[in-house]
Amino acid sequence: MPLIWIFPVLVVGGVLTGSLLVWLKTCLVKTRRGHVVLAADASHLYAHIESGRIFPLTYNVQEVVEGYATLRKLATSRDHVVPGHDPLVLARYPAAKPGLEGWVVRLDAEPRPDRASG
Repeated sequence: MPLIWIFPVLVVGGVLTGSLLVWLKTCLVKTRRGHVVLAADASHLYAHIESGRIFPLTYNVQEVVEGYATLRKLATSRDHVVPGHDPLVLARYPAAKPGLEGWVVRLDAEPRPDRASG
């Protein structure tokens, strides 16, 4: 039986790339520890979602701020929001198995207490 079930992709806010508006997509994943939000480009870094920082190439700041609130609301807790591009994800979560440290992590496991966002 799989450890995760992926729910429909959610659209959260948008960024402007050249002349194209790109809608940011995120996934809500049900794991044994609760609902984890894979924020993808909706929150590049923990600093974005945790402190409300806005990515520099933002089309609509209000939509981004509302998107952050939606991500937090969908997740079981703040520790259940995983940004799309932050290397800290690899430090906060345990490796999927020995030999994969720094490459693949288990988001169904609790983040390390000393590395959790609180």
